[in-house]
Amino acid sequence: MIRDKDPKRVALVTGSTSGIGKAIAAQLARDNFAVAFHSKSSVTAGRELAAAYPDASYFQADLSDQDQARQLIAEVLSHYGRLDALVNNAGVTAAIPHTALKEASPEIWRDLYEVNVIAPWTLITEAEAALRQSSSQECPSCILNISSHAGIRPKGASVPYSVSKAALNHMTKLLAVSLAPSIRVNAIAPGLVNTPMSQNWTAARELWKMRAPMGRGAQPEEIAQVASMLIVSHYITGEILLSDGGLNLT
Repeated sequence: MIRDKDPKRVALVTGSTSGIGKAIAAQLARDNFAVAFHSKSSVTAGRELAAAYPDASYFQADLSDQDQARQLIAEVLSHYGRLDALVNNAGVTAAIPHTALKEASPEIWRDLYEVNVIAPWTLITEAEAALRQSSSQECPSCILNISSHAGIRPKGASVPYSVSKAALNHMTKLLAVSLAPSIRVNAIAPGLVNTPMSQNWTAARELWKMRAPMGRGAQPEEIAQVASMLIVSHYITGEILLSDGGLNLT
């Protein structure tokens, strides 16, 4: 049940103890959301982050385990009594040359799909009822999927990774239709973002420096600004917002 005594909107951001997810969670806290931080492992970091923001909490779950994914939604709802925004940011990758087909084993495909596609689907299906309950015509609830430019262009760390993000993009569009008008569904497809994961991606940094009109990769906070816009907006749905500094134009 939605608690009348606690009208603050609630957002769950998966994979939010570092990088893009951390920046999105911090931005939503500044936007006056009560934020549910999440990670698979970084428990201490998650608790410290949550302690830094009003009404924030931390929840641990391994999203490759569907039971834990379901339990995550249950715990967030038990704690807050409502859910207004679900940000599916947690994801995994595998670096495999696109030409090395046999290296992209079925096991790797399954591992990537489990976290990048099936886990978001599970979280969405578990959260749907709560999102509908907190939604209103003036302020519909929302789902935001963090995808990748690799799901749009023939790029990416590996074929399985890129295909998993393409699947997430299409899921976004399908759900934008099936969940409307109560729940808006959008995605961001970032290019290079300066996070701990990408700090050694020398070739990618050089590519963005030489070919992207903006001449650099994004900072996590810049992706968080886009996320804030899509979450706070009351009208945009079904969009895959490519945020790659214009690299797609060259």
